[in-house]
Amino acid sequence: MPDDAPHAPHGPLPTGGTVRPITRWGTPVMHRPQALVTSYDDDLRALAADMVATMYAADGVGLAACQIGEDVAMFVFDCPDDDRERTVGLVCNPVLTLPEGKDRNLEEDDEGCLSLPGAFVECARPDQASVSGFGLDGQPVSFSGTGLLARCLQHESDHTFGTVFGDRVPTKLRKKLQKAHDAQAEDFPPDWPVGESGDPHD
Repeated sequence: MPDDAPHAPHGPLPTGGTVRPITRWGTPVMHRPQALVTSYDDDLRALAADMVATMYAADGVGLAACQIGEDVAMFVFDCPDDDRERTVGLVCNPVLTLPEGKDRNLEEDDEGCLSLPGAFVECARPDQASVSGFGLDGQPVSFSGTGLLARCLQHESDHTFGTVFGDRVPTKLRKKLQKAHDAQAEDFPPDWPVGESGDPHD
């Protein structure tokens, strides 16, 4: 499927948002379960649009609301799977389902986080994942994926539960992450990615 025609089983992502600074690890909102969405209103839609604009400006494949400082259990994504097919979507109040038993296959691969920019380490995750929840109008949504998409669905769901992926790696690797991030801090000022172009797939 060409880059300009992603798979959007529940409709396109909202547009017209404003790029906002990305919240970093260590900020309290990043490390606690997020408040469940109870009102599917214009404010929620505006927040989602800002999240989409910020994700693209930062050249990310997913972004949770807490990553722009909002205590809301919602994430957006635009991410390819093992077949390089891009899927776009938005999930409020996500419920993550992972394979169990003989169907559970862990995949070691580099992982990074826009809230600790410039740093990557290997993190083992199941190679398949499914997420269900609600869209912007409160309608049920569900997404499943393999490869990077499976990793993305897990990573972003984790954010809504108050978990950063550094919580899932050994202390030695977490220190390596912090060191890599610190070494590139000048490339990511506090207001990053405000001012970036944000063209998602040029």
